[in-house]
Amino acid sequence: MVSLAPVKTPRFVALTTLLGLGALVLPACGFNAVVELDQDVLAAWAEVENQYQRRSDLVPNLVEVVKGAADFEQETLQGVVTARSQVAGMKIDKSVLDDPQAFERFEKAQNQLSGALSRLMVVMERYPDLKATQAFRDLAVQLEGTENRVAVARRRYIEAVSAYNKIVLTFPSMIGAKIRGKDVRPTFKAITEGAEVAPKVNF
Repeated sequence: MVSLAPVKTPRFVALTTLLGLGALVLPACGFNAVVELDQDVLAAWAEVENQYQRRSDLVPNLVEVVKGAADFEQETLQGVVTARSQVAGMKIDKSVLDDPQAFERFEKAQNQLSGALSRLMVVMERYPDLKATQAFRDLAVQLEGTENRVAVARRRYIEAVSAYNKIVLTFPSMIGAKIRGKDVRPTFKAITEGAEVAPKVNF
């Protein structure tokens, strides 16, 4: 009687062994973990973009309300307009996460807008009539809430990047990262003095 069992050639055995080892080694090397953590980074980045866009969308309405105030300090107002223009002129998507220089430009532009808005809110204290208008009050509340959401989104992004970068930089998970073609992601630096405080208006 002829046996129908497959002939196990040395090449077949070597290939089977290699695949078996790969199935055991790749998870230990972070092959899948690096992708999962990278997806966390992308999700956190999308929220950062969303909150910054929300803030940027509020600025034109705020500027229009403030322009109606008599003798308002034009230099302060122009600073907000210029900073917002720089932010709006930047093409931002997830490709920024692969370009540390582009990421730094993005962060710098957003910090400049944060600073300009904070200065605007400080100047508001000198214009009680403007502060008393319902339109300004509504916008100020929205802006303060948005700045708080920006801070939360930034913190979550920093945490996501920290977890991802550990996988990319440490052994043996760095092997899986290299196989996947993944590298470290840039993260936010410490916020410039004064920019970490959301603009506040006392009514």
